[in-house]
Amino acid sequence: MALGLVAKKAIVKEINDVAQEALSVAVAEYRGMEVAELTKLRRQARAQGVYLKVIRNTLAKRALEGTKFEDIEPALKGPLVYGFSIDAPGAAARLLKDAQKESKHLKVTALSIGSGLLGPEKLEAVASLPTRDEALAKLLATFKAPVTKFVRTINEVPTKFVRVLSAIKDAK
Repeated sequence: MALGLVAKKAIVKEINDVAQEALSVAVAEYRGMEVAELTKLRRQARAQGVYLKVIRNTLAKRALEGTKFEDIEPALKGPLVYGFSIDAPGAAARLLKDAQKESKHLKVTALSIGSGLLGPEKLEAVASLPTRDEALAKLLATFKAPVTKFVRTINEVPTKFVRVLSAIKDAK
């Protein structure tokens, strides 16, 4: 069923709003996928905080104009599903990477984290980006490590002293 001009404008505005807030976008060709597979993928996307939508490429080009993802335009060919990561930069890439393992029809064609067009060969790198909680945990561990080593070092002095006294006592 053909979309009217009002519906097209609504889709463009919705995608533009999502793209303004998104941290990254992953685009995959879904040619040959069954409806049940795509429905399962949509369910997984909702659970992982990924905005997943099948959009006409002409509407997507218009929606991405003026956003940090407008450089992805040359890769918009064929039937595509767009995944926008809202919470974690690697969420959409992780979702499509996992779905690509399950479905032979799904192929990631392009990625962007707002710094240019990335090809499908960068899927593993983008998918491995940490979530916000993981990044904060790593940062906390980095801050904590020097303090922990300092406390251990300071604690070694009296411990060695007690060991020496104990060894002298045992020797006598």
